Amino acid sequence: QVQLVESGGGLVQAGGSLRLSCAASGRTFSNYVMAWFRQAPGKEREFVAAMRWSGGSTYYADSVKGRFTISRDNAKNTVYLQMNSLKPEDTAVYYCAARVRAIATMASQYDYWGQGTQVTVSS
Repeated sequence: QVQLVESGGGLVQAGGSLRLSCAASGRTFSNYVMAWFRQAPGKEREFVAAMRWSGGSTYYADSVKGRFTISRDNAKNTVYLQMNSLKPEDTAVYYCAARVRAIATMASQYDYWGQGTQVTVSS
C-alpha cells in the first residue's frame, strides 16, 4: 500500500522560504510521477509541481515558476518542494500525490495522496 506523509509546513512571512517533504513508502517508485498540489479555503485543489521519480524534466504551475523547486532523494525515498519568495497567495494546504507513468496536472488523475501540510504566509 502506497503511503505518502508530508511535513515541513508552517507560518512564514512574505518573502521567506519553506521546504516541504513527502516521505513515500509501500512501493518501488521508479515508474511513478510525484506531484505537489495545494488547496486554499474555498478553492479547488490546484497543481503546483511534478516530476518523474526516475528523473528528467520538472513541471510547474505558472504561479510558482521560478520560486518553487521540486526534487527527490532516492536514498531517503522522499520528494521535496523548496518554496522561496513566498507570497500570501501561496497560503494553502499542500498535498503530495503520486500516479503511475505519465505527468498529469489534474488532481483527479492522481491515485495516491498524503494528508496535507498547512502553509501560511503572512503579509
